[in-house]
Amino acid sequence: MKTQYKISIAMAAFAACGATAIAAELPAGTVISKANFDQVKNETFEGKTIASMVPEKVEWQIRNWGLTIKLRKSEPITMDPKMVEATKKYAGEVKYDAAMNEVSGYKAGLPFPDVASSDPNYAAKLVWNFYYGAPVGQVMNLNFTYLLVDGDKGLERTQNWVLSRYFMKNRLTGKNTPVEGDGSVFAKTLLFATYPQDVKGLGLFTIRYDGPQLEENSVYIKSSRRTRRLPGGAWMDPIGGTDQLKDDLEVWDARPSWYKSFKYVGKRWILAVAHQSNSSDLSKKGTPDAWPTVDLKNPPYWNPVDAWEPREVHVIEAVAPDAHPYSKKIMYMDVAYPRIYMGEAYDKKGEFWKWLFFSGRPLKGEDGVQTYISGQGHTIDFKRKHATIFVNAPDVKTNSPWTADDVSLGKLEAAGQ
Repeated sequence: MKTQYKISIAMAAFAACGATAIAAELPAGTVISKANFDQVKNETFEGKTIASMVPEKVEWQIRNWGLTIKLRKSEPITMDPKMVEATKKYAGEVKYDAAMNEVSGYKAGLPFPDVASSDPNYAAKLVWNFYYGAPVGQVMNLNFTYLLVDGDKGLERTQNWVLSRYFMKNRLTGKNTPVEGDGSVFAKTLLFATYPQDVKGLGLFTIRYDGPQLEENSVYIKSSRRTRRLPGGAWMDPIGGTDQLKDDLEVWDARPSWYKSFKYVGKRWILAVAHQSNSSDLSKKGTPDAWPTVDLKNPPYWNPVDAWEPREVHVIEAVAPDAHPYSKKIMYMDVAYPRIYMGEAYDKKGEFWKWLFFSGRPLKGEDGVQTYISGQGHTIDFKRKHATIFVNAPDVKTNSPWTADDVSLGKLEAAGQ
């Protein structure tokens, strides 16, 4: 009996050693691909198995669309002290209307820093934290390139665009803090093309109110050299001839109350690009090497090429309004920081349609405040087998010393001349 007991212990010890060997810790720099996914999926990185950190739609792309993932050690991302201070000072003034999924009284910081998972509106309040508190800066001044990619043929064309956004709330520095104006406007945005000639001047000026009403949108018409007001539903329209909806900027750009409902799916770990590499090499302008963080050389020509790290995220499902092209979005939002790394968009039949993937990095604003920007974003339409990828220029800036007049309808008209 004792002999049998010893044998059982020995076998258990052997099995434990075997399990440890199988679940080996992968080193940083390991590249995960279709060729080795099954071999490494049960191995660990920073103590978590690869399989547990790869969402279903990401694994599907690894197996079917050539996506590769290079591992890097994770680094913490911290909120600027001014943002922390604003949250402590103003969060208590925020009121939430559950029936309308609306917020009032917001000034600066995170509106719901201590929302409990037991709150029936937990998912919605997390999205409100992202909507108001995403640390993109009080001024965004971004020059970027759109890469339009055919999954069979490769890079079709490029377009240069400018995104300027001036926030009237959550202002942490300067004279008008934390709110500029009477509090009725949340942000003003300019989005316009500068190259090539056939799209130069195409653009949109938007006033986003801090209330449930739809935004005001004005578009510049090149042929008549005049601006025209668009219906308020333009927030869910495509940007130019791209695969990206205006609502897809930063994965999520809508006021949360414009969506029907939110559901908290759960908390998990994923691999994401949270400390992006340099995405542009101007010395190689005019060649695919100008964008080293996009795999333009291998089919389907749209995959990101960067280092991915473990991040703990909330998984949130958002049901879109009936007029929206999507039926729902599923988003992966950092637990420790108001940042959405990726999203899945589904069509009206409930079938997977687009993957939204944004690579980000910390960036010190011109006023010294720590911000966080998306240096690159992929909107991949698997039905069309087509993708739109934006890549920021190396000289992007946040918190430039602008005034509200620097983001205006007049600036859109001037850009179109």
